[in-house]
Amino acid sequence: MARRPRQNHRAAFKAKVALAAVKSETTLAELAAQFDVHANVITALRDQLLEGAAGVFCDGKPDTPPTVYVKELHAKIGELTLTNDFLAGALTKAGLLSAKR
Repeated sequence: MARRPRQNHRAAFKAKVALAAVKSETTLAELAAQFDVHANVITALRDQLLEGAAGVFCDGKPDTPPTVYVKELHAKIGELTLTNDFLAGALTKAGLLSAKR
């Protein structure tokens, strides 16, 4: 039996097959014959549709907003600024950094 070349299906076709599998009005074997794809492909497309179905209804925003700790971030910025100023002063006194920056 000769092997067929690998098929690349468009997203619309995949959605059509997955929706038909979710409706489950017919068996996987009948769907496979109808759409000319293997039953395992139909199962994979159905599972992928069911896993990603929640993403269709989101507005592109995550379910929970990211937690931002503003006080901690300001403290870190202050710490790094203090360190930079200290090192710049020490390097200037040692002659390794010019006074003009």
